[in-house]
Amino acid sequence: MNDHLHRLRNICVFCGSSAGEDPRHLEAASTLGRLMVRREITLIYGGSRMGLMGRLAQTVLDEGGRVVGVIPRVLLNREVAHTGLTELIVTESMHERKTEMAGRADGFIAAPGGLGTLEEFFEVLSWAQLGLHGKPCGLLDANGYFDDLVKLLDRIRHEGFMQEAHRRMILVASSPSALLDQMADYAPPPVPQWIEEIHV
Repeated sequence: MNDHLHRLRNICVFCGSSAGEDPRHLEAASTLGRLMVRREITLIYGGSRMGLMGRLAQTVLDEGGRVVGVIPRVLLNREVAHTGLTELIVTESMHERKTEMAGRADGFIAAPGGLGTLEEFFEVLSWAQLGLHGKPCGLLDANGYFDDLVKLLDRIRHEGFMQEAHRRMILVASSPSALLDQMADYAPPPVPQWIEEIHV
């Protein structure tokens, strides 16, 4: 594990802008934040002060860590931005936001969240499948939140819509420490890229 830790200096976390119904999700966000500071990992996230996003960012800050928020101007104007971050980057669009976050990150985590969380995570995951990056992508399955999603991913694999090597790209753990350990050990599999199988 330790041989790879130097690569995880910045992790982008996608998670809910609301707190959800289960208070354990907030606890998991706090635990993740404390562990990131302990491992000297900078948090890259969507810049909001609300929900799980806000709890995660504030925990990292309270523990003395670094937080970089990336938020589109339309959300900044709605006064949801966290104003106490180490750095706040304002973009002109959602697309620019995602590009900025992806470029700064050494790895990606999806914690409990909604459609935006899933959309952002699966976009960077599909980029990994295409061979556009080799960064680890993990699901923080806190309190079984992603259990049904993991079952769907397994079915996608069994139905032949995903290669086994690509399925193994999706790291899953129920605890932040276990997930960070998996990400530190991750090496992208040497598999054919889907894009190489397309003939035009």
